[in-house]
Amino acid sequence: MSPSTTPIDRVIVNAILAGRIRAGTRLGEQALATLFDVSRTSVREALIRLETRGIVQSSPRRGWFVIEPSLEEAQEAFQARRAIEMGILRSVGTVGTPVTDALREHIAREREAIAADDAAARSFLLGDFHVCMVEVFGNRILADILRDLTARTVLISALYQSTGDAAKSCDEHESIIDAVQTGDLNRAADLMTEHIGNVEAGLTKRIDSDPLLDLRQALQLTAKQR
Repeated sequence: MSPSTTPIDRVIVNAILAGRIRAGTRLGEQALATLFDVSRTSVREALIRLETRGIVQSSPRRGWFVIEPSLEEAQEAFQARRAIEMGILRSVGTVGTPVTDALREHIAREREAIAADDAAARSFLLGDFHVCMVEVFGNRILADILRDLTARTVLISALYQSTGDAAKSCDEHESIIDAVQTGDLNRAADLMTEHIGNVEAGLTKRIDSDPLLDLRQALQLTAKQR
């Protein structure tokens, strides 16, 4: 969908998932109104919705900014993601072939983006896999919640995910779907919990080893691959 048909807040969240909008980015009302060809009132309403969902924040006399989550806030988001994804895998019941086919197609797109070294596409697809999974299981409300939680974790992990991390995440996605396809949803839930834990642990390790994190973020510099 194009920005003209997609809600403004969805476009912004998708751009965060793709790593095209980073933590601390200023979102000007007039600039967005011009880009979307809508009124500033429509833009402000979208930003207020994002503020309510914890994606942006307003600053008096300075405008709207994408949040800069702390490590603790990111860890809380990971915890919430585990609860949602593990819960839905344990309760979804029978999963048909069209569901697993859709998820395997998504994984194939992840691998294409990784092979092409397309950082934006791989970031979006790796995060969107989790949203896609919940959507194809038929729960759009949880999918919307999960999209926002994933965006929060992407904001802080964008500086730290390497190509190797991405390939490992993709492999773990495939293992989860293998378990879903065999009907072993308890194992799929366990693998999902382990997968999210691996992503979180890798993030924590890199942040702990980077004493210049705050300054690096302020200067918008990318950490060297380790």
